[in-house]
Amino acid sequence: MTTTAAAAVSVAAAVPPATDAAITAADYRQVFGLLPTGVTAITGLTDAGKPMGFVVGTFQSLSLEPALVTFCVDKSSSTWPTLRNLGRFTANILSTEQLHVCKALSRKGQDKFQGLDYEQSAIGTPRILNSTAWIDCHVVSEVVAGDHYMIVGSVTAMEPGTGEALVFRGGTFGEFTLWPTPAPAPTPTPTQKAEDR
Repeated sequence: MTTTAAAAVSVAAAVPPATDAAITAADYRQVFGLLPTGVTAITGLTDAGKPMGFVVGTFQSLSLEPALVTFCVDKSSSTWPTLRNLGRFTANILSTEQLHVCKALSRKGQDKFQGLDYEQSAIGTPRILNSTAWIDCHVVSEVVAGDHYMIVGSVTAMEPGTGEALVFRGGTFGEFTLWPTPAPAPTPTPTQKAEDR
């Protein structure tokens, strides 16, 4: 069984002391709630081979060479300690058609995968069907940062799926909309150029 490369490292000593203007939890949530994030299901297996997972809004790329990703999970999570023992996971980037998946994996309990369709990845982790993309990873390191664990994973495989990515902002789910591309300016004709002189 693959295990994490190193024990969790704490960065508490590097955190500067709080300023006089204390930042409340409400202030923190209000400001960072303005920042849209993707919705990613982190999935793995228990020691008994049972699929487990949870949802994060912190998954992102970290390095291209080597290919690394990162995400954060609350230290109170009951699911991450189980998946940590496996040492590998799949990041399923959820689509706008998978709000039910997000809600299922966000609830408490042992049967969060009930009714969810998935297949096994090359590293044995669950890939939830109809996701926007799948990224299979091995855990490289874990850092204790305040009230969260920050996980770094080494990418072993990745594959695009279907649909548009689900987005979360200000307590509400939505989707990303591209601005229309402006039409290129027409090329002036010789007559127009002469009239502009």
